Amino acid sequence: MSILEVKKLTLRFGGLTAVSNLSFDIEENSIMSLIGPNGAGKTSAFNCLTGFYKGSQGEILFKGQSIFWQKPHKITKLGMARTFQNLRLFKDMTVLENVMSGMHCRTSAGVFGAILRLPSQLHEEQKIRQVSEECLDFVGILDKKDRLARNLAYGDQRRVEWARALATQPKLLLLDEPAAGLNQDEKEQLVDLIRRIQKDLGITVLLIEHDMGLVMKVSEKNSGY
Repeated sequence: MSILEVKKLTLRFGGLTAVSNLSFDIEENSIMSLIGPNGAGKTSAFNCLTGFYKGSQGEILFKGQSIFWQKPHKITKLGMARTFQNLRLFKDMTVLENVMSGMHCRTSAGVFGAILRLPSQLHEEQKIRQVSEECLDFVGILDKKDRLARNLAYGDQRRVEWARALATQPKLLLLDEPAAGLNQDEKEQLVDLIRRIQKDLGITVLLIEHDMGLVMKVSEKNSGY
């Protein structure tokens, strides 16, 4: 069963066509890579899938529901998360606070609960902290949870971003060049992590990656673009 179906997706910026008639589907609980040369429009396609860009034409179905015109936060709440080519962390917040921020789409206590410190709000805060710590443990940096994000090595900052994406509790995880800037040992650890995300958490993974060695190790299916 397909968790994501992309049909003739096209994205234009004025007279420039960034994505042209892109079609593919992803089977649930699989690992797939979207490959192609620089400038082919892979990240633009990711931006369309996650609502950051609005496609010019085509169709995007996530779990059978059209998300073509949905806003990013609504797509995240439906169960699609992503990371970015360039790190987008809150550098002056702790590692744990960064990951906790990813769970905003799962909160429900509201403004009054936060102001009045109602039991429901306190319970929700405890749950957010618990899930965030579990995500940090899963990616291997729970011991760094109280450090400022800007003080971590680059590879660990990448792990914070992955943990934050996992904290949204996705069904589909989009990784945009996750191996960028990693050394060979870190890339091997990334391969293991992606496999565990699929097998242990049951999350479908779609990635953009230029390291073809990594792609061939981890992907079950590749789509060229």
